[in-house]
Amino acid sequence: MPAQFLLNITIAFLWTLLMDEDAFYITTFLTGYLIGIGILFLMHRFFGTKFYLLRVYSTIKLLFIFVSELSQSSLLIMKQILSPRLKIKPGIFTYEHSMEGDYELTTLALLLTLTPGSVVMEVSPDGKTFYIHAMDVESSRDSVLKSIKVFEKAIMEVTRN
Repeated sequence: MPAQFLLNITIAFLWTLLMDEDAFYITTFLTGYLIGIGILFLMHRFFGTKFYLLRVYSTIKLLFIFVSELSQSSLLIMKQILSPRLKIKPGIFTYEHSMEGDYELTTLALLLTLTPGSVVMEVSPDGKTFYIHAMDVESSRDSVLKSIKVFEKAIMEVTRN
């Protein structure tokens, strides 16, 4: 991905230089950048990785998924806290994930911990099982598991070829 991006910037600078204008115009650079995107899209199979803008799109999608999950769980937590009687049963459950590598594992654990109502307490020694504390196990376990699956899919789109 970095190689494709750097090549695209190089194409944009070459385009700007070859236009033989008396000053640097951002519009000329952006035109070269767009032409570079087209060239790299046509030739991306020779790099052996996905086209880099697809990974950028996947990263932005992951960010929006996180913001959506964060706001939904925050509203749920506020509803539980502001109710006259607390009807929660906190508990711990396990989840076996399909993440590979430390980067994917850490990203998933951090996204789950940042989402209110759930905390990744521990990762098993083999690194394949999360021990997750949920604020209300009976009602939020299914929603936490659904969130984990959505996060896993989005993280895999970003990190894997």
